[in-house]
Amino acid sequence: MRLGERQKQAAQAPELDVALRSGPFHSALRAAIAARRLPLHRVRHHLAGHGVNIGVTSLSYWQQGARRPQRPESMRAVRALEEILELPEESLIRLLGPVPGTAGPKRPAARSYRSLIEASGAVERLLAELESPLDGRPHTVGHHERVRIGAHRQLLGRDSQQIVRAHRDGVDRYVAIHHGSPGCSPADVAVFAMENCRTGRVRWDDRAGVLVAELLFDARLRAGDTHLFHYGFEDGTAGSASEYVRGFGFSGGQYALQVRFADDALPVRCHRFAQRSAADPRGGRHELPLSGPHRSVHMVEPQVRAGLVGIGWDWE
Repeated sequence: MRLGERQKQAAQAPELDVALRSGPFHSALRAAIAARRLPLHRVRHHLAGHGVNIGVTSLSYWQQGARRPQRPESMRAVRALEEILELPEESLIRLLGPVPGTAGPKRPAARSYRSLIEASGAVERLLAELESPLDGRPHTVGHHERVRIGAHRQLLGRDSQQIVRAHRDGVDRYVAIHHGSPGCSPADVAVFAMENCRTGRVRWDDRAGVLVAELLFDARLRAGDTHLFHYGFEDGTAGSASEYVRGFGFSGGQYALQVRFADDALPVRCHRFAQRSAADPRGGRHELPLSGPHRSVHMVEPQVRAGLVGIGWDWE
């Protein structure tokens, strides 16, 4: 490959990453084809090798947004394109919004809060107070979370940059859940809406150490729409923390977690772990190196599974 071609392909990679995260489908497909530098007749040839017969004209319409894959054969072609264009599994399929005249994109299978957290009863009661049905919530397609641990080893706070996708028309909010360390006083936890959202109603359960907060969007999403927003919680109300756990009711989407420690309160070791449910044993453990200059560790899950993942650390 010539130098100019390499530079052009490198410049296209960020555009492809953004398109795969946020869509729409035709933009992601066009960016993926451009990044792989495949003419449409070669894409058609590769599809034929996968046993899928799609014409060049249809492919052109798809990447222009003039038409969209709908028929079963077309959906087979989209899955084959993910392989041909070297994309993550489901990365194009999930960008397909509702077909006109239908109820909307298929909602991913969800796990109940009961399987994810021990304080599930309190969470479900608080959600009921906010009239937030489990089948109405948008699902996460991208989440970057930063957790801060203070000089007294306490959870000082956390902030999230999150992208969600609506699976029905009219979605205008997201309900965030904060489960503090043992001894947390949720009444003293502050909620901050920092970008593309504002704080709505906030409810908490002192005994369970749980707080739920509405984050209101400024627009109603249609089925298939995505929304990027930024929010955080300031805590610091509990004692020493030794882990941070995130539960996922849906599979799919990328999750990145960074834990940063105070300069004079560094753990001796850190590790990543995963659980299928709160009642199951932990697995998937591996050590994480602590970054010296930045006093932090991180993990990235390219495609999360329904369940729990987190980072734990030892102080002694």
